[in-house]
Amino acid sequence: MSYKSILIDQLTACYNDQSWFLPLEDILKDVTAEEAATENNNKQTIWSIVNHLIFWNEKWLGRFKAGEFVLNHEINNDETFSLDPNQLTDSGWKETLSRLEHVFRDWRIVLEETDEMKLTKQLPEYFNAPWWGVVSNLSIHNAYHIGQIMLLKKQIRAFNP
Repeated sequence: MSYKSILIDQLTACYNDQSWFLPLEDILKDVTAEEAATENNNKQTIWSIVNHLIFWNEKWLGRFKAGEFVLNHEINNDETFSLDPNQLTDSGWKETLSRLEHVFRDWRIVLEETDEMKLTKQLPEYFNAPWWGVVSNLSIHNAYHIGQIMLLKKQIRAFNP
């Protein structure tokens, strides 16, 4: 089994392949814009976590495509969870879901087309980690937040049956 096949399997399991846990696409398919924007006691929303996932998946995909990058220490991670009040509509939610689908699809395509050697290339600007390790950790990050989204959905539906 290659790094490439493992990474594709991990990203697919996160987004749309039922494996050890319900994939993100299935969790979100019946979530309304209103539910996605509902805050819990910690001011978290499904929508803000989805925005965070989109941000980091797009950021790392862009870096992967470029092959090299400069770490931007000015990124405020809290801002990656931000919501635009003007976008909190049904159409805004559909756009968000479309971006999410596209970034996971694009990751799969890029990985399928990637030479295995690229995945072993170490990144001096990122702790000398190899690309396969970075992408694998991105999947772990995705899985962590997918769990949060599932819990938020259950909370929202428990209080608003």
